[in-house]
Amino acid sequence: MRKYVIMGVQGSGKGTQSTLLARDLDLAHISVGDIFRWHVQSHTKLGAQARRVMAAGELVGDDLVEKVVRDRLEQHDWNYGFIIDGFPRNRRQAEFFLESYDIDGVVHLDLPEEEVRRRVLARRLCARCGMDYNLIAHRPKESDRCDVCGGELVPREDDTPEALASRLRDYHDKTNPVLDLFRRKEYVVTVDARPEKVSVQREIRARLGLPPYEP
Repeated sequence: MRKYVIMGVQGSGKGTQSTLLARDLDLAHISVGDIFRWHVQSHTKLGAQARRVMAAGELVGDDLVEKVVRDRLEQHDWNYGFIIDGFPRNRRQAEFFLESYDIDGVVHLDLPEEEVRRRVLARRLCARCGMDYNLIAHRPKESDRCDVCGGELVPREDDTPEALASRLRDYHDKTNPVLDLFRRKEYVVTVDARPEKVSVQREIRARLGLPPYEP
């Protein structure tokens, strides 16, 4: 059983790299951001709480995030392990996680802030079915329409220059200490997230000692 954490700023490719790793190694991909977005789109009570916070460009509180993670991992559908992205985001969350689960490695996707801004502000979401697009890397056939259902493509509610600047400040203030904690335990491999996704995936696997990636 393999258990990994993947970390990086918004737009660094955590979801893409997690999906590639999970698919080939039979891991459960647990995206905390996707869980919250589902709650927002489904108009749940938790979603209403999260929406107010994310629209302000802030991070959801520790208690709520820890509850979501705990509930998801208690589903025990991860027989071969999991890769979790979007958690932990601060030292308290990291300590909670390390107390509860043995992990095999932490992948840190390193991306300069100017590239973060370019990627994040190009993201689009289908207002009807929720499909993700990126006007740089995953362009729809029509610039403002979903390829799957024809719904309108809109920016994510929290993808504004102001909200992104706030998230980046929060990331560096709160998440860098998490990386320092993991580094002291020799869990962390840092990978340059600027190349195209296949090259990044191959580097991740090489650094973790996993079988090579073959597209």
